[in-house]
Amino acid sequence: MITSVFSKSKPINFIFVAVYVTLLFILSNYTLLLSDLNTALVMLFKWVITLFLVFLVDFIVAKNNLTERNSYAILTFGLLFGMFPQAMSHLDILIANLFILFALRRLVSLHSKLNIKKKLFDAAFWITLASFFYFWSILFFAVVIVALIYYSFNDFKNVVVPFTGVVTALILLLIYNIICYDEYFKPQDFARQASIDFTSYNSKENILKLTILFSSVVWTLFYFFRRIPDKNKKIRPSYFIIAWFSIIAILVGIIAPIKNGSEYLFLFAPFSIIMANYLEVISERWFKEVFITLFIVTPIISLLL
Repeated sequence: MITSVFSKSKPINFIFVAVYVTLLFILSNYTLLLSDLNTALVMLFKWVITLFLVFLVDFIVAKNNLTERNSYAILTFGLLFGMFPQAMSHLDILIANLFILFALRRLVSLHSKLNIKKKLFDAAFWITLASFFYFWSILFFAVVIVALIYYSFNDFKNVVVPFTGVVTALILLLIYNIICYDEYFKPQDFARQASIDFTSYNSKENILKLTILFSSVVWTLFYFFRRIPDKNKKIRPSYFIIAWFSIIAILVGIIAPIKNGSEYLFLFAPFSIIMANYLEVISERWFKEVFITLFIVTPIISLLL
């Protein structure tokens, strides 16, 4: 039933996901929404960013033909917020993920072979900006290197361009600090806390969610790689870039200093695209329904544990 509705790309599907995410946001943050005005405005800003992320994922997928004409990607993206609602509560991670998606948009569009230098510059620039809000976002710069290898590693000018994007972002940070704080760089600009302490995951709720998430990632990623050779040769590198994004996102989650589920927000977009490609190849409708239902009932079951 659910997969039948989202098997076609229709505006109503985006509305369904937007309403679901909005209700989820209200239920998760209703106490803060009813507090003082400043807090309510901050929460409203978080909600706007969250909805814009859904729109951006849909735009990236449609613009670059990363899936067939369906809405499986935004469906998965919305359901992941249901599994990890904490991702909507951390403004720094939301903003960092927004900039990372801007970078992903530029990198996957390199297949057009148009404005390559501008796209490489933009991607590096957005990733560096993201690192100002969440330092480990800088690891996604590795995907820029991957894109260079696929598209224009032999052109020295293209190799230099991403680093000019990094320098440009640093200059903007420098100017901001001088104007606002009368100093070049503040220690908190590059806070590099990391942790591999997973004791916070030691609960039935977290174990269930993470087991479902990573089992699905491994399962769908296997089929995703199998299908890449069958894709159009022109856009094939875009699929490898998405796969690399998902791998880096997992690494960011592993070393995140605070582990409450929000650290996997960076995985939502690439995994949603991978999941959409997987659902397209499943011929048994009942299996699709089971797969999606699993993501719906997991948050409910976790509340009962």
